[in-house]
Amino acid sequence: MLRHSFALIFLCGITARAQNSADLILRNGKIVTLDPAQPEVHAIAIRNGHIIAVGAPAEHMAGPKTQVIDLGGKLAVPGFIEGHGHFMGVGEAQMNLNLRTARNWDDIVAMVAEAAKTAKPGTWIMGRGFHQSKWDKVPQPNVQGFPVHEALSKVSPNNPVWLTHASGHASMVNAAALKAAEITAATPNPPGGEIFKDANGQPTGLLNERAQGFLRPAYSAYLSKRTPAEVEADNRRKVELAARECSANGITTFEDAGSPFETVDLIKRVATEGKLDLRMWMMLNESNDKLQTSITKYRLQDVADHHLTVRAIKRYADGALGSRGAWMLEPYSDLPSSSGLNTEKMETIRQTADIAITNGFQLCVHAIGDRANREVLNIYQETFAAHPDKHDLRWRIEHAQHLDPADIPRFGQMGVIAAMQGIHCTSDAPYVLLRLGAKRAEAGAYAWRSLLDSGAVVGNGTDAPVEEVNPIACFYASVTRRTKDGTQFYPKQCMTRMEALKSYTLSNAFAAFEDKQKGSLVVGKLADITVLSRDILTVPEDQIAGTNVAYTIVGGKIVYQAR
Repeated sequence: MLRHSFALIFLCGITARAQNSADLILRNGKIVTLDPAQPEVHAIAIRNGHIIAVGAPAEHMAGPKTQVIDLGGKLAVPGFIEGHGHFMGVGEAQMNLNLRTARNWDDIVAMVAEAAKTAKPGTWIMGRGFHQSKWDKVPQPNVQGFPVHEALSKVSPNNPVWLTHASGHASMVNAAALKAAEITAATPNPPGGEIFKDANGQPTGLLNERAQGFLRPAYSAYLSKRTPAEVEADNRRKVELAARECSANGITTFEDAGSPFETVDLIKRVATEGKLDLRMWMMLNESNDKLQTSITKYRLQDVADHHLTVRAIKRYADGALGSRGAWMLEPYSDLPSSSGLNTEKMETIRQTADIAITNGFQLCVHAIGDRANREVLNIYQETFAAHPDKHDLRWRIEHAQHLDPADIPRFGQMGVIAAMQGIHCTSDAPYVLLRLGAKRAEAGAYAWRSLLDSGAVVGNGTDAPVEEVNPIACFYASVTRRTKDGTQFYPKQCMTRMEALKSYTLSNAFAAFEDKQKGSLVVGKLADITVLSRDILTVPEDQIAGTNVAYTIVGGKIVYQAR
């Protein structure tokens, strides 16, 4: 009888240990938590998707079914949060022509010619990623540095071609696409957009900002020939490709910078089916009329075990610097006849602000030029003043690339988050001086240091697919501001390495009201972790860019492991 009692006690002890044991333990690593109380540990334990122990206690939580990973000294950090990107665009970019690698316009024409050889007549050929200011030679002929469509049209006479600028704020099309969109010499510029025309008044094929909207009816008519099942399959493929690309780059949460209701519905379906490996936080990009009707329905919080949240609205105050669409206080240095474009009426954005603050949504406005940033800050200030009972709103300006020095302190003073992209600085640097001149560039271009020192929260991201969805490249740009040729773009504005890490983790979580559940490795938070092949916080500067992702862990589940 006594022996039986001892056996029962022993078995109960085993059962209790199994119930209290971890699902996953990471040990023997340098684990940077971003928790001031315990900034660095060597082990972390996870159960049911959450962190249950850090440091020495985690070492003793292994049970019979616990997976233990020996990090071998590797660096583990809170899971990277992509602070501003276009999720479906990341997937779609992998299904179309990748124009980022093109050295010049001739390369792009050759890529389209190759695609046209196998494309059925009438099929649209799509591509993205060209940037005329980064080519090794200026196309001839050109208008404002952009090519004209003749060479493109010659190699693709039977297929409409739509090539989107790297920024997403301009497009180059061929004659077939111009015809499909019914764009002629007589077509006027739309508000907030421009149809480039040659000396004879003929469209060159370059559609800037809102002028791209002329293409959508024709392209939508082409897509409408698909069955609903084909549409769903195509969209799910985009989600799958985007999620795979993000996981391979250590991203555990993606903050999507503006999608329509139908995309939110799609992501919700995939997430509730348990088929979404990363977490999504999304901004709604819909008209004020549609928001007024459906905004309550689309406020979603932690759907499918924290895999989907929707609580923000996106608007666009201006365009991009590369296409001279950024709205500036003064004319462009290399085009004195233009100060850029205001792409959405400020009154429309003011109305959106009222909708957002009334319904408890964040407002996130795209503003690149100094004029656009000032106008948006003014709207925020007016809206906050009209609602003194509303606090801790965490409204954002997406990009905040070029600021007048007088506006920099306003971010911290008003609690407005600067949702910036470190990689844009070093990617854009070759033409920033041409567009702005040295004085303006030094005073307020990509002014991370000035913003941080003034008390602002600065998030980080890649704006993918504008840039590759690569946090390591963005981290390197943030701490070095070093371009491809090795020069530094106003290095006084560099972040420290710890600031850059925080900007990609805890600051981005804060910018989405998710800092209580992610962004640092603290007991009780979601177990989202990125493990890197090198210690980006200490290795020599020239070794940062070569760092790879070893593991991406979302909710204690390994969703990516390097081979």
